[in-house]
Amino acid sequence: DKSVNTRRETRMPRRFADFFYGRLPMSWPAVVIFAVAAAALTAVFLILPVFDNTSFREMGVYFEAWVFFAVIIMVNCETPLESACKTFVFFLISQPLIYLFQVPFSAMGWGLFGYYYYWFIGTLLTFPAAYAGWYLRKGNWLSLLILTPVNLLLAYSGVGYLTGHVIHDFPNHLIAVLFCFGQIALYLWVFFRDWRQRLVGAAAPLILAAVLLISLPSVDTGVSIPVPGDPVLSARAAIRLEDESYGDASLSVSGGEGRMYVHMVKNGSVRVIITDGDREYAFLAETVRENGSTHIDITPQE
Repeated sequence: DKSVNTRRETRMPRRFADFFYGRLPMSWPAVVIFAVAAAALTAVFLILPVFDNTSFREMGVYFEAWVFFAVIIMVNCETPLESACKTFVFFLISQPLIYLFQVPFSAMGWGLFGYYYYWFIGTLLTFPAAYAGWYLRKGNWLSLLILTPVNLLLAYSGVGYLTGHVIHDFPNHLIAVLFCFGQIALYLWVFFRDWRQRLVGAAAPLILAAVLLISLPSVDTGVSIPVPGDPVLSARAAIRLEDESYGDASLSVSGGEGRMYVHMVKNGSVRVIITDGDREYAFLAETVRENGSTHIDITPQE
C-alpha cells in the first residue's frame, strides 16, 4: 500500500533523529574515542594545504563544529550532571590534542599551545553550558530559551562567512554558511514538535541575520604603514579620505617621519590626502582580494 509506505518514509527521519539525539549510547569510552577522533580530523584539516581557505579548516579555528559535537553528547546523557561532565571531558581531551597532533608539522612547534589558552577558557565554560544544554531534551519553552543564544551565535557566524567569503569568492566557505544555518533548522526540528516554538525559535536568528546583512560593511580591513615616499612632516600634518564613506584614516608623526593608518569599510579605491601647511601629498588606497582575504594597497599619486 503506497500510503503506508509514505507514512513509513516520513516517520523514518524522525525515528533516526530521535535515536541520534536522545538514545545514542554515550558511555565514557565513547566520549574519549569521540574526542580523539574529532581532534585527529580537525588536525588533518589544519595541517593539509588542500584545506586552506575552505570551510573545513574553520573547524580548527571557530566554534560551529564544536557546538554540533557538544549537542550530540549533551542530549545523549541521562542527567544534567552527566551531560556537564562528559562534555567537559570531551573538550578537555580534544582541544589540546589538536595542537599536539600539529606540533611535528608546524614551524611554530610547541609554540602552537599559546593559542590553547582561549580554548581552555572555553572548555571551562562547557561545564555549566552543557548542564543547561541537557534540558534541550525536554522540548519545552525553557529548552527554546536555552537554545536561542546558541542559534544567535550560529546565525552571526553564518552571516560572517557569507559576507566575508561567499559574496566575494563564491562558493568559497558556502559549506560553512549552510552548516551554521543548517544546525539552527536541525535543532528546531529535532527538539520541538510545536510549530509555535519552531516559529519563535527561527524568528530570532533570522531577524539577527537580516539586521547584520543590512548593517554590516561590505569589507572591514585596515593597514598601518610608514607614509610612502618618506616626506618630512610636521606635527601640524593632517590626513583624510577624499570620500569618507569608504572609512577613515589617522596619522602619527615623530621626528618628521609619518605613519598612516587607513581603515576601509567598502570595497573599491579612494584617494588619501595628507596636508601639511601648503604642501599636499596624495595616495590611492585600494582594497585587494587575495587568497580568501581582503587587504589594502596604498600607492603614491602624482
